[in-house]
Amino acid sequence: KRILVTGGSGLVGKAIEKVVAEGEGRPDEQWIFVSSKDADLTCSADTKKLFDKHKPTHVIHLAAMVGGLFRNMKYNLDFLRNNLQINDNVLHSAYELGVQKVVSCLSTCIFPDKTTYPIDETMIHNGPPHSSNFGYSYAKRMIDVQNRAYHEQHGCKFTSVIPTNVFGPNDNFNIADGHVLPGLIHKVYLAKQNRAALSIWGSGKPRDSSSIHWIWPSFLSGC
Repeated sequence: KRILVTGGSGLVGKAIEKVVAEGEGRPDEQWIFVSSKDADLTCSADTKKLFDKHKPTHVIHLAAMVGGLFRNMKYNLDFLRNNLQINDNVLHSAYELGVQKVVSCLSTCIFPDKTTYPIDETMIHNGPPHSSNFGYSYAKRMIDVQNRAYHEQHGCKFTSVIPTNVFGPNDNFNIADGHVLPGLIHKVYLAKQNRAALSIWGSGKPRDSSSIHWIWPSFLSGC
């Protein structure tokens, strides 16, 4: 097996690389971790060259344009267009090369804003996502649609996983541009360093589910 991991320099990509390096990989596997330095996945020609170069038999697709709440609110169109392009190029290159299986990583934000709990994968398309990051959310939802279409028309084994919110080493800890948990960790660090008071906004009523990133990469690497 030649397993290509897109988004290999990100939070989850680095976690999988660590798990593989610590012995979770199998003798018949060759793992290839790539990042934006290796190819511009918004470009179909670059993506095709990357796949032709490495000739993967399996793909774990993690690459995405990502950001925190405020960046999403400001650039919803960019998140939509760039991620649609990335996902389409990766899945179509995998199809053209005859990749045996693709596992893509979705996001909890794809679920409808107005929903009931607990949530599961059958509820993805039951309503619009939250308006704050609808561009990113719809682009991620479309992976599920594309997976089904490639399977129905070409028999491709393309699937996806929906992890909880993930945090840990190699995350984006930028307070203005990161996600809530790494941002809070950074704020707590600064408050402790400066012996300052820490204020956390919110009512405490919203539900959230998060996991440290080393809990589930072993599962993903074995898909």
